[in-house]
Amino acid sequence: MKPKLILFDIDHTLIDPGGAGRRAMTEAFYEIFSIPDAFSRIKMAGKTDLQILKEGLLAHDISWDGGIVSTFLSTYVEKLKRTVKDGVKTRKVNPGVIELLEAIEARKGYWQGLLTGNVEQGARIKLGAFGLNRYFSFGAFGDDDEDRNRLLPIAIRKFRNLTGIELSFADCVVIGDTPSDVACSKPFGSISIGVTTGPYSRTTLLEAGAHYVFDNLSHAMDTILGNDIGKGI
Repeated sequence: MKPKLILFDIDHTLIDPGGAGRRAMTEAFYEIFSIPDAFSRIKMAGKTDLQILKEGLLAHDISWDGGIVSTFLSTYVEKLKRTVKDGVKTRKVNPGVIELLEAIEARKGYWQGLLTGNVEQGARIKLGAFGLNRYFSFGAFGDDDEDRNRLLPIAIRKFRNLTGIELSFADCVVIGDTPSDVACSKPFGSISIGVTTGPYSRTTLLEAGAHYVFDNLSHAMDTILGNDIGKGI
């Protein structure tokens, strides 16, 4: 059997961060620009952190340049450390996540990584709050490219550099909770699995093109680890 690479989104797929990311972004924006609630009209689900920042700057007529991006991200990361800690009562690991990650880790020929809109430092802070970083030795992150649709090739390249194993897009499974997670796999012919643990319904994820949709990852193990995944698609 050919190796398979399982790539996970983070927010509302693996974990519910209790709104820590939005709060940290809002606080960082206020600290730098003195604008409160800067992202109140901006939907964040499925977007990269850089895309969200760009939309926030545009909404408030602030020019985008490298200096602003660097300053904002460093401030955001510091804020996130606190908002994740403060949200301990509302954050949680989603159902079935630990069991699935353990099963993939134990299965020969299966590998797991991240494909997320979070910048890498932010992703590690969020996962670290739940002890999940140990499952993910690599990933494609929102600071690898602003466009989420370009992250899958980056993930495969990083996997090859790490392991020396060549994989095709058909050997990849992308798991997430938004239509954007589905969309980033479609141009490459990878398998897409949606979960309704985020803001989107089963119908919406299927209409976006997900091959499979589950209520949560506790229902997805047989499909993900089954040798016949993707047959008939």
